[in-house]
Amino acid sequence: MSLIKQLWIAIAMVMAIAFGGSMIVSVLSARHYLEQQLQVKNIDNATALALSLSQLPKDPVMVELQVAAQFDAGHYRFIRIVSPTGKTLVERIGVSKLLGAPEWFVALFPIRTSPGQALIQDGWIQYGTLTLASQDIYAYQSLWDGTIELLLWFVLGGAATGVVGTLLMRSITRPLNDVVGQAQAIAERRFLSIPEPRTPELKSVARAMNEMVGRLKTMFNEEAARLEALRQKVNRDAVTGLSGREYFLSHLREALQGDQFGSSGTLVMVRLPDLNELNTRLGRQQADALLKDVGTELYNSGNGRVGQRAGRIKGAEFAIVCPTFETAAAAARDIHEKLTQTVLSKWSDQVPDLFHISAVRYHHEQNMGELLAHADEALAQAASKGPNSWHAVEDKLTKAALPAEQWRTLLTEAVAGGRLALSFYPVISNDGASALHQEGVLRLQVDAQGTLLTAGDFMPMAAQLNLTAPIDLGVVKLAIEHLRTSAGDIAVNLSAETIGDFHFRNELTQLLKAYPEICKRLLFEVPEYGVFRQFEAFRELARNLKQLGCRVGVEYFGQRFADSDKLADLGLDYIKVHPSYIRGISDNPGNQEFLKGLCKVAHAIGITVVALGVQSKDDLPLLASLGFDGATGPGIK
Repeated sequence: MSLIKQLWIAIAMVMAIAFGGSMIVSVLSARHYLEQQLQVKNIDNATALALSLSQLPKDPVMVELQVAAQFDAGHYRFIRIVSPTGKTLVERIGVSKLLGAPEWFVALFPIRTSPGQALIQDGWIQYGTLTLASQDIYAYQSLWDGTIELLLWFVLGGAATGVVGTLLMRSITRPLNDVVGQAQAIAERRFLSIPEPRTPELKSVARAMNEMVGRLKTMFNEEAARLEALRQKVNRDAVTGLSGREYFLSHLREALQGDQFGSSGTLVMVRLPDLNELNTRLGRQQADALLKDVGTELYNSGNGRVGQRAGRIKGAEFAIVCPTFETAAAAARDIHEKLTQTVLSKWSDQVPDLFHISAVRYHHEQNMGELLAHADEALAQAASKGPNSWHAVEDKLTKAALPAEQWRTLLTEAVAGGRLALSFYPVISNDGASALHQEGVLRLQVDAQGTLLTAGDFMPMAAQLNLTAPIDLGVVKLAIEHLRTSAGDIAVNLSAETIGDFHFRNELTQLLKAYPEICKRLLFEVPEYGVFRQFEAFRELARNLKQLGCRVGVEYFGQRFADSDKLADLGLDYIKVHPSYIRGISDNPGNQEFLKGLCKVAHAIGITVVALGVQSKDDLPLLASLGFDGATGPGIK
């Protein structure tokens, strides 16, 4: 059956059902109303006429004249007066003829009303009983006229709907568009399933494509689950679930050398009694349970704090990178309170001297060995203070934190005064022969001397003050201006907070529509934690940007690989793998296997894979053999 015929049949069925239901409800409601009105009229007229006759002399001629006058003045089926003995004294019967309503309609919707009755008195004696019934032919005529009018409206509405629907169906066939849209989505690396249409010509095609999409999703999910298990095995401590030593140190090295976070932060160390002593005192299983409790609490301490990561360094020694705390004391106090409230309260009877905590400030480009040595010295200071104590060492070079209002003024003036700038870093191909694009990294000039802050220094405060949207919009404008005067492609980063801003997405769309040619050379990337925190907003943003011709990617990918199956239908163009997997890759066979599988899965759905944090071009051949398409980092110039 053709789509046009299906449309007309559907419209006819809908209109018939709607008309039938509306007609029944309307006619029954109107009939009930008319019955009530006729009943009231019968009672009122009978009462009024009986009262009038009660006041008149009971001369038969006078009574008959009064009844005849009432009968001729109104519309009655009959008026009858019966004596107490049952004798009919006066009777008038009208002749009624239906005025337009057909007999079948009258039979289908009968109007049932009781005649009105009243007593006629002759002084203190009952003269007779008056009974009258009003004419109902006008009620039937009203019901019939209303039904015809309702039918005409439904016929006109159905015809208009059918005509409009036919015209729309000829230009836009929904099932066919679904199939075409699904094919286009697959071409854009978005794997969507569609409902199977009833049209035989399209049903088999849609079913086959849905099966193909299902197989691709299953394959992706299975491979993602395998890789997640491998990642956990390689980079996670089996007892505590925290990051293993090498993986944690790689994350710490990124905090010291990378631009993802601020130029300073805090390293917290937690040391429990000697592990051999714990095993002797508690037994192996109890000691492992204690370590797991500590690990769980340290892991949970990073909830809501971007970049905070805990790891097991050795035996009963743990470390936490805290890039968001302004002072070492604040970080140490936070960890101390969490361990005291949960772990110490549970284990104090068995291990009263449970832990010591140290916290030291770090700064960008600091030597990691020197930092760890300072943390060990601070741990010795904490141990000297007694059981379950902490010691913090502040960085004397760290500047005092600015109040929030000063930050607000600084950031607002920077956006308005043009003090935002982009520093460009190359992203090269895996053979090092060509550039894939330039990465525009945000910088903020804070004074007349040209002092620049990295995004990690001021964007967390901008997020707290809800100022990321104007800053990100300013970044896009800077990128567009650069592209208008230079060749190549540019990638810019959008904040996690910004992508959830509906007004920003509208402003960005309107801005990009004015530069359709530049959109083809403009890439947008969002940090992985921001993607999953605002996933639906990112999905909409990615769809809008790709419709404009831009490319979309995820930066610092791999920290939440267990959720990566959600990315399969976004149509991503590229991902940039987190530096913690890349640094020291030549000495980490486990990560090599993980990254090789990651590249294989990404390539299967057409996603380009770029390595972040590459320290030397000497790593490019290894990265290329693992499947990476490009690389960027300190070693790429």
